[in-house]
Parts: sequence; structure tokens; C-alpha cells
Amino acid sequence: MNILAIESSCDDCGVAIVKDGVDVIVNLVASQEKIHAKFGGVVPEVASREHLRTVFPLVDLALTKAKLKLSDIDAIAVTTGPGLLGSLLVGVHAAKTLAWLWNKPLISVNHLQGHVYSGWLAGEKVEFPVVALVASGGHTEIISMGKHGDYKYLGGTVDDAIGEAFDKTARRLGLGYPGGPAISKEAELAKGPGVELPRPMLKEENYNFSFSGLKTAVTRVEGSRSEIAKGFEDAAVEVVATKLLRAANQIQAKTIIIGGGVAANRRLREVIKILSGENMKVLIPDMKYCTDNAAMIGAAAYFVSSKKKNPGQWYNTEVQI
Repeated sequence: MNILAIESSCDDCGVAIVKDGVDVIVNLVASQEKIHAKFGGVVPEVASREHLRTVFPLVDLALTKAKLKLSDIDAIAVTTGPGLLGSLLVGVHAAKTLAWLWNKPLISVNHLQGHVYSGWLAGEKVEFPVVALVASGGHTEIISMGKHGDYKYLGGTVDDAIGEAFDKTARRLGLGYPGGPAISKEAELAKGPGVELPRPMLKEENYNFSFSGLKTAVTRVEGSRSEIAKGFEDAAVEVVATKLLRAANQIQAKTIIIGGGVAANRRLREVIKILSGENMKVLIPDMKYCTDNAAMIGAAAYFVSSKKKNPGQWYNTEVQI
């Protein structure tokens, strides 16, 4: 089953063609990073206008690169939420138009579910039960899966998402945008251990997070910029990794999946793999499938359509199609 997928929930416009939920035939992303960098963050109106400009040319290019005809496409998938309303509407209306013109089924996919299903693009077999961490600029959430379509929300951030905290901390330190890569690069320059910063909610017996206090603590410590960056990264990573492994042990997970832009953080990857030991498989997709992309939407769409489950069970802010 070949699914043409569209992702436009924030500032990246993605189009991909995915076969049977695991084989990425083509994956294209039109990044707006340079456009928004001068503003220090994403400007919603600018993002939606860029999506309007790029979405249909990307569809044409995807079909050309894949060397496929319209008859080879079995369905259209699109992200319907959560995300920026204007950006989502561009993708949804583009997908509806193509589905009508080409007479193809249209599959609605939740963006967070897409990040979870990026684990199916890691090139290894996924064994249930699964514990997944979605860590991005807008989300920090832990979800368990007993099988396809069987989701349980275990916990998430009560204020800032981890990616948002990275961005705001980078801005306070005078580093670039996006903040995650900028802080990681700066942290590598630290000659010794980073400054000591709090580990919010680390010992609380739940799977929730809070990063607003950690972000504020950065302004109250002394040290070089690299030492502060390292201290912040170490603190954020320790909290997330510890709670994720605690959840995995509680449900006796066989597979841990990490998705979202922050999954590209090298320190987070290292710590989770060390703490997980040999009894649990850790699946982290390639960097290109960590940030927003349409391949993960195509993967999720395949399993959503085959199991006929509501893609928004644990998160219900979606644009209706």
C-alpha cells in the first residue's frame, strides 16, 4: 500500500510516499528554519504562507522522484493536529483537494502519533508493549502502546515543552535558533562539568515534567556560557531519561521509541541507551525522521487505516476533514 502523506503542522512542509508503513520511497521537506531564525522563533502567518507556496510543488517532486503514477498511490494522509491552525489548514485542504481530484481515500493522522510511528522507520522490528517519548518544541509526553491503536497517556509537561525550554534558554545565553542544536554545540565546549541546576519533578511518582523552573534557574547561576549550556542539557536529559525508563520498567516494555525534534539530541540518545540496558530495545529514528516530516505521517496512516482506530485518542485538538 503506497500512501502519499503531507505534514504541515508547524514551519516545515513535508511530503512523502511510504509503502506498507515501513518503506520510505521518498521523503521531502521544505524547511523554513532560515526564514524564522531572524525572528528567534516561528511566526505562524509566515509559516502558513510558505506552506501555500511549497506544498503542491513538493507533491509533484515526490511523484517524480519516486517514479510513480497516480494509479500507484493508494491513499492520501495528512496531519490534522495538533499544530498551528493556519499551517494545518493549508495541509488539510491540499490533501482534500488531491483526494477529490485523484479519487483516493483520505486518512487523518495525529501529529504526535506520527512521532511515535517514526520508530517503525528505524529499520528494526518493533515489539509490544511499547513506551514512547515524544519530545519536541511543543510536546514532552510519554505514551504506552499495548498494540496498534491501543494508546495510554502516561504523563507530560505541565508547562514548557523540552524543545521550547531549549529554545528559550539558548536565547537567554545569546545562542542561535533553533536552540537544541545550539545548546548542544555550546555544551561540548565546556572544559569541566556543567553548572549544577535543579532536576524538576525528578523524584515525584508520576510521569509529568516541568521545565519552566529549570529555564528560569539558568538566569540565576554563575559560570561560563558553555558550562551553563552543559548544565542545562544534563539536567533536562536526566529528568526525561529517568522518567522514561521508569515508565518502561513499570509496564515491562520490550521497546522504547523516542520521537520528535529533541530525539536528535546526542546526549539524550546516549543516556537512554545506557540506562535501558540489554533487556529493552531502544529505537531512535534517523535524524531526518526526528524533526517534523511526512514519512512518519505515512507510516502512522498505514497502521491507523489497517486497524481502524481513532488517531487522536490521547490528543484531540484536530482540524476536521
